[in-house]
Amino acid sequence: MSAELRAVLFDMDGTLVDTEGLWWEACATVAAELGLELAGTDAAHLLGRPVEHAAAHLLRRSLARRDRASSGVMTAHPGRVSSDGMPPHPCPAPADGMAAHPGRALPGEFPARPDEASAEAVGARLTDAFAERIAGGVTLLPGAIRLLDDLGAAGVPVALVSASPRRIVDMVLRTVGAERFRQVVAAEDTERGKPLPDPYLRAAAALGVDPAECVAVEDSPTGLAAARAAGCRVVAVPGDVPAPYGVPAVDSLEKVDLALLRLLTAGKIWIS
Repeated sequence: MSAELRAVLFDMDGTLVDTEGLWWEACATVAAELGLELAGTDAAHLLGRPVEHAAAHLLRRSLARRDRASSGVMTAHPGRVSSDGMPPHPCPAPADGMAAHPGRALPGEFPARPDEASAEAVGARLTDAFAERIAGGVTLLPGAIRLLDDLGAAGVPVALVSASPRRIVDMVLRTVGAERFRQVVAAEDTERGKPLPDPYLRAAAALGVDPAECVAVEDSPTGLAAARAAGCRVVAVPGDVPAPYGVPAVDSLEKVDLALLRLLTAGKIWIS
């Protein structure tokens, strides 16, 4: 017996709102303050991940770079986003009072090896840098509001499932409209974040539905992995990072409607 659509669970950044580039800029800024340059290989650790994961990744890279520097091995052009970086946003110069010397730990903040306090400091800086960029509002992606309102009119419960901190989610909801969501799950709401299934499991439980009766709408491989691990049907709206092979995908929310979501839930359609 095929499942029926009971709820739709949306990722936020890069799915409903065009903020992935702003997040990458924030990461590039903090990376530069740590004496680093970002490359395409960093994307898997930064896009769609909780702030804590991104902070730990940057801190590990910074400390590794410092270790190489101490042994006489340096990288060229610190603080500059490399040619294979993604997306191609400019990397600002280090902020006043931050790391003026590439590869050197911020005085009084970062020890010789990662610890909880140093990762928390980098995470706070990432959140601040991101908040600065979205403070003036965010751009809704095409089809987002139409789809949310169509689901609301049909009585289909909708939840927001974001890897961003609650502070960021609340800022974005001023544009998207908090009233459009029955439940909102932010980074602080689960002990483990994407790509683990916990955020999607929490959203489904809060709505009182089986994950198998939900469709998750995501843009990143990290978020898609989380939703699939939770047992949700998925549809990808990929941005700069292509959807994994075999995942149903469309190039815009304008191509997603209630009929399509119902067919996906019932296993009667496959998008490629």
